[in-house]
Amino acid sequence: MERIKNDVVTMYLALGIVVAISALCPHASALKFPVTTKFGPRCRPRRGTTTTTSSTIFTATPRAFFGVGGGVEQTMGSGRYPPASSLSSSSSSSSSSPPLSPIPRGISPFEKTISRNMNVQADFRRIAKYALDSALRDGITKIEIEFPPLIGGGGGRKSKSQFDDFDNVQELDGNMEWTMSLAPMFMDDAAYRNGKTWLIFPDLKECELAKGEWTGRRYREATFTTIEAATNHFLGDAAYDAPWGSNLVSGISKLMGGADGDAGLLGDRASLDPIISGENYPATLYLVIQPGNGGPVEDWVNCEKMSKASPNTPMVIINGALDKVRGGYYPAIFFPKLARTVDGFYNKFDSVFYLKPFSDKGAYGWLYRVYPEPWQVVWEDVKPGKDGNPEVNYVTVGVLDKRPTYADVISLLVKANQKSKR
Repeated sequence: MERIKNDVVTMYLALGIVVAISALCPHASALKFPVTTKFGPRCRPRRGTTTTTSSTIFTATPRAFFGVGGGVEQTMGSGRYPPASSLSSSSSSSSSSPPLSPIPRGISPFEKTISRNMNVQADFRRIAKYALDSALRDGITKIEIEFPPLIGGGGGRKSKSQFDDFDNVQELDGNMEWTMSLAPMFMDDAAYRNGKTWLIFPDLKECELAKGEWTGRRYREATFTTIEAATNHFLGDAAYDAPWGSNLVSGISKLMGGADGDAGLLGDRASLDPIISGENYPATLYLVIQPGNGGPVEDWVNCEKMSKASPNTPMVIINGALDKVRGGYYPAIFFPKLARTVDGFYNKFDSVFYLKPFSDKGAYGWLYRVYPEPWQVVWEDVKPGKDGNPEVNYVTVGVLDKRPTYADVISLLVKANQKSKR
């Protein structure tokens, strides 16, 4: 009986260790145990263990709501970024105001037939690069990029909208691939080469996977590092706010490695590029890939530490779900450190390329911004097409100087939808 009892205790202990490792090692393929949390991603669940959909809820800090322009069908604009075949086709535009960047085609959930044969993400990058260049020229150092990373085909992927099921592994892989393709777009400028562009991954395993997959010379012009490695480099080894369970798993990894050292459960430290003052430090640009979103809240806390330690280097956060941070999704009573980052840090971020879907009461549309332009509320005018597939026209129903609230966006979309049915 005692032996059975000991076996049960051992089994539960082993299960607990595996769950802890799984929570901190999102790409550990050998771990198949699902890990979820009640209060959101306080510790990083293994990406892919839970099925999720991207949220259509926009919960930003309330801001002033400005006047609304009349409906303007999207046009190609003035050609300030290179046009592509998948961008919205030309139509009429208001001559009294500067042209607005058109929204790319293939992003509507009604355009799946089109989008699976299009590289929508390449259009996102083209527009984002134009916006980033403008923001960097203007001296902006806190930059947010937000977009749906799984829309569009290419690479054998199936296009997925906010209404489709997808897991955190797919989302992270999409953001990683997008950023790895963005970084070389800066390399024509010598200021961004020789390690001066930092690719900052949320954890070591993602850094290892990226470095193993993107091996070309143009990728090696960047510095591969992690939030932990960068934070500790700037502020010392004790500076990094570690997620719950990380010390336990690190200890287990070293124990399992024995005489050979760390077993690499959390990733291979050899994948980290050295940070050398006078060479790749100080950096010209930080590209931070999906911090906090699907991972531990400590990612967001550490991003503030990195930025404050190196304030002259622009930080670009890519799909970091900053709306959750700014909008109070995480109660301050449970997450006091995160709450303290909002007013002094995350509220100062500029949404340089922002594209987020909205839907309610049968209306579909987007909140869209390309720096330095104003915000656009874009309604999807969906009609039957000649080939049996829906035809989508993107109509700008609101142009705003400041970010509108969720309720304001929905109101504009619903009004446009109701007006079209009269």
